[in-house]
Amino acid sequence: MAKVQIKFDSITPFGGIFSIMEQFDALLSDVIDSTLGLRSRTYGYQYSEIIRSLMCVFFCGGSCIEDISTHLMPHLSLHPKLKTCSADTILRAIKELTTDNITYSSPDSGKSYDFNTADTMTELLVKSLIATGELCQEQGYDLDFAHQFIETEKYDAKRTYKKFTGYSPGVAVIGDHIVGIENRDGNTNVRFCQQCTLERIFTRLECNGIHINRARMDCGSCSEEIVDTVKAHCKYFYIRANRCSAFYDDMFALRGWKAEEINGIRFEMNSIVVEKWKGKPYRLVIQRQRRTDDIRELWEGEYTYRCILTNDFESDIRDVVEFYNLRGGKERILDDMNNGFGWKHLPKSFMAENAVYLLMTALIRNFYKTIIRKLNVKDFGLSITSRIKTFVFKYISVAAKWIRTSRPHVLNIYTENPAYKMAFQPVSYTHLRAHETGRNLVCRLLLEKKKKQKKKKITR
Repeated sequence: MAKVQIKFDSITPFGGIFSIMEQFDALLSDVIDSTLGLRSRTYGYQYSEIIRSLMCVFFCGGSCIEDISTHLMPHLSLHPKLKTCSADTILRAIKELTTDNITYSSPDSGKSYDFNTADTMTELLVKSLIATGELCQEQGYDLDFAHQFIETEKYDAKRTYKKFTGYSPGVAVIGDHIVGIENRDGNTNVRFCQQCTLERIFTRLECNGIHINRARMDCGSCSEEIVDTVKAHCKYFYIRANRCSAFYDDMFALRGWKAEEINGIRFEMNSIVVEKWKGKPYRLVIQRQRRTDDIRELWEGEYTYRCILTNDFESDIRDVVEFYNLRGGKERILDDMNNGFGWKHLPKSFMAENAVYLLMTALIRNFYKTIIRKLNVKDFGLSITSRIKTFVFKYISVAAKWIRTSRPHVLNIYTENPAYKMAFQPVSYTHLRAHETGRNLVCRLLLEKKKKQKKKKITR
């Protein structure tokens, strides 16, 4: 057995996190503190430092807030300039940012349901995307909206139709970025007051110069009030139409079905103009697939029908179907939030506080996508679709050590991968040197101290 020598040295296995911390500080600190306000004017942590500390939990492979105090603090506190706060400070900040719930009563059942909009945090979510360049003002985008059911046994969690207790937040997505979240009681019907949620999301985006060209939603958004709201804020909408017996006779009478193959599956497609609501004609794109189980359903017969309700009368049928099918990829974002950014481990006992946490983690994931976009991912064995766990193994996990010299602090990174030389780009008060020593590349990140200007006394 080989001899083992135990030596104490301030070497961290999370050397890659320091450049991420500095990029977060350079890109988002001003936006966060200007939007949320200063938390402390003398001694204490600002909200930007608190959110950055929470970011480090997930960027270092943690799964819950407590990991920062239990496992990560000795490593993150090595940075000579940027402060890292404890888990208790993060939890206190979440409570400080919490806003009251909005209660809506159903006129039909008389029951009341709570919503939490967290307007300031949602505003920050949009502004942070503009600050990082992920969204550009005065440009048009495609928006997806869906509800995510989060299983949890918190104090005010309600039983969902999926037979577990939890919340059902509405989530708005543009591209690969979350742009809006509203938390709701788990037992709320997905259509209940959804038009109010969408109105707030669309208005907030428009106030920040973000315009929506096309919107995609599932059948939970197929109601007259919701469609009217969506139509008022975007050029085209594509909504999965729920089954309606009034349309079956028209569908069965259709002729001239067009056979198409999409993703290796053969479909037949057609479209008709319907008046689902009086005085409001829309296009119904119909997609049917022959059943393979030799079982004939009472209404649909030998086919399975799927319909898309849209106000796009010009696009080809196949283009409409393929565009709507792209919505399935957005479910991956919600899965990523559950498994990589802490939605499975909500920290607080009440829905309003957890709404703030959901928005904080959404901001962190959006920033992660910015890092992936700017990074030369192939040099680290990554791709633009890599999840946070892969990023931790491939980029963050690298041995590093801070060294204090006469003037600057120096970060030595020990790796065989020369790509770290470009990854540690200068940000604000930093600049980079690198030299090769044998098989290892040592990257030195120099943090220059700010020079204090001394006033010279002028004597006459």
